[in-house]
Amino acid sequence: MAAPADGADLEASLLSFEKLDRASPDLWPEQLPGVAEFAASFKSPITSSPPKWMAELENDDIDMLKELGSLTTANLMEKVRGLQNLAYQLGLDECLSWERNTFCYQCQPSVRFDLH
Repeated sequence: MAAPADGADLEASLLSFEKLDRASPDLWPEQLPGVAEFAASFKSPITSSPPKWMAELENDDIDMLKELGSLTTANLMEKVRGLQNLAYQLGLDECLSWERNTFCYQCQPSVRFDLH
């Protein structure tokens, strides 16, 4: 069995005091071009002014974002499904309205609907 001093000698023999310059593009090429600039753009200090898109929001919009942000994944999916169903129903109602208008126009050709 090897003595404990042998383990320490092995560790000492594995140490390297070579200084590597990590700024060198030859030694450390960028794996994905543009990532370094992208990461550097987020190192700027956080400003106290809100982002441009948030400046246009009203209090009701912010409250809705907070409400949606507090939902669980299942509740959020249920909310999205409800919105999809509502949009589908609105489309059906719009289609029915167009059909009704077309039928009225055929029954009374003297009546003109200005759609523009």
